[in-house]
Parts: sequence; structure tokens; C-alpha cells
Amino acid sequence: MSKRDQRLEGGASLRAMQKVESELDDLGECGCIVTMKTKMLVVLLGGLVLVAGCVSTVNERHTAAVPFVKDKFEGRYQRSPDQVYAAAVEAIKFNGAIARESILNPGANQVRTIEAKVNGRSVWVRVEAVDPSVTSVVVQVRTGGGGSDLELTQELQKQIAIKLATR
Repeated sequence: MSKRDQRLEGGASLRAMQKVESELDDLGECGCIVTMKTKMLVVLLGGLVLVAGCVSTVNERHTAAVPFVKDKFEGRYQRSPDQVYAAAVEAIKFNGAIARESILNPGANQVRTIEAKVNGRSVWVRVEAVDPSVTSVVVQVRTGGGGSDLELTQELQKQIAIKLATR
């Protein structure tokens, strides 16, 4: 009798009558799933470290924040470092509270910094002489979650410029 005849007579194929072995694991033997979950966890943690890393601040410290985001602006003024620093202190005090003032390079070519809180944002200001007649001021602002606030950065930069212009 041919296979075709057997299928037609019994109403079921020979394949259905034979036990077919599955190549899937039993519920307790899921070794490949554990390995896959471990690899996915490592990839996710690696991505998290890249996204939420540390960034350098203008006062040469580090803070936890989102890297690779523009968060600072520089302005250059034809004023002495003392005049620019005084204008920066006034602008920061008008908008928030100063947490720390420091001098990074004491001496002839000193760099002065301000660390403050304005509207719940972390603000850093760096004032240094570029040459005897030009002074650079860099304003950097970060949110509590590590993002940047360019509007506040530009506003503070603008207020420092206005304070210098009215002196």
C-alpha cells in the first residue's frame, strides 16, 4: 500500500502517528533566555552611562549631566577682569544666590569663578583676562536633571553686558 493510500484510508497521515520530538527547551531549562537577558541588561546599562555621564564645568570641577549638549556661552569685553567680575557678581545676585566664589590661578593671570543657583538651575561663571585689555566671561547653566538651559545662559550673559555698559 502506498503512503497516499494509507493517508486516505486512516484519515490521518503517518506523520501525525509518529511522535515528533521538539527541539525547544523545557520550562526549567531556559538557558538561552538567561544569557539573552543578561546581554540586554549590559547593553542598557552601557547606554545609560553614555547618556547620563559627567561633564566638566567652567570652574574645573565635574557634575553629573547629559554630555554632548551645548550649555555655555562666552562673551569678551574690553574691560578689566575686576570690572567684569563685579558685573557678573551683581547679575548673579540679582537673579539668585551665590554658593561659592573661587580663584583658580592666583597671581598675575588669575581666573575667578562663581558657582550659584538661579531659578533652581546650577550656574557657573568664569572670568579671565585674554590679554591686558580684553576679558573673557563664560556662563554655563545646567538644570537639575542635567540638561542645559540656553535661555538662562544667554539672559545672564546679556545682564553682565548691560551692567558693564552702565558703568
